[in-house]
Amino acid sequence: MDLRDYLKILQKRWWIIVLVAGIAAGSAYGFSKLQDTVYRSTIKLTVEPSRASDYGQTLAIKNVLRNYAELLRARKMAQRVIDVLQLDIKPEALLAKLAVDPDEADLTIQIEARDRSGGNAQRIAQAYAELFVNQRQIANLERDQTDRILTSIVDDAGAPEIYSPKTSINVLAGGVLGGLLGLIVLFVLEWLESDVVRSTEDIERYVGVPVIGAIPTIGARQPRGAGAGVARLAFWKRA
Repeated sequence: MDLRDYLKILQKRWWIIVLVAGIAAGSAYGFSKLQDTVYRSTIKLTVEPSRASDYGQTLAIKNVLRNYAELLRARKMAQRVIDVLQLDIKPEALLAKLAVDPDEADLTIQIEARDRSGGNAQRIAQAYAELFVNQRQIANLERDQTDRILTSIVDDAGAPEIYSPKTSINVLAGGVLGGLLGLIVLFVLEWLESDVVRSTEDIERYVGVPVIGAIPTIGARQPRGAGAGVARLAFWKRA
């Protein structure tokens, strides 16, 4: 089939694509509304050497960042946060709400807490940051001042925002995928009917010669006789 054939198919059955896309988008919207809303709050820590001009110490901090991230993900740290906030959950459950992302480019650690309560998410993120900074300050007391690694909070935990479900994104993705599925359904239907001759153009395409005449189908009101039930015939002339 050439481009014109595809355009004819789309013009004739475009509603299939719209219908399937609409159903998929509606299903995605309904699924999103059935999900519980989860909020997240983030806070960022900065890690820097006590001597900013010490290039060797700055390089060493990049390795320290990964170690700090593991300390933040430890069960011991989670238990401390639970004790401070008086949460009625196990450390494993709290760690499932936590995401720690060290960034070696700007020597920072981002802590993200997620919870069905926006207030709890913000409190968890803030508590993690404050407890960890306090922990590192105590550890620095045992080091020489020139070897200390300073850890501080860049800013307090941000206002909670919706983490999931992303209703608008889900609806858009559902509509796009539904449209593609509708397009597939459209061409499958067309393929199933590909052997059906519906017009003189179909005859010319399959036979390869021009049609020069056709006998119309006998109508239902015409008297039944020897020619009753004769289907529409077409005549063509070979080149």
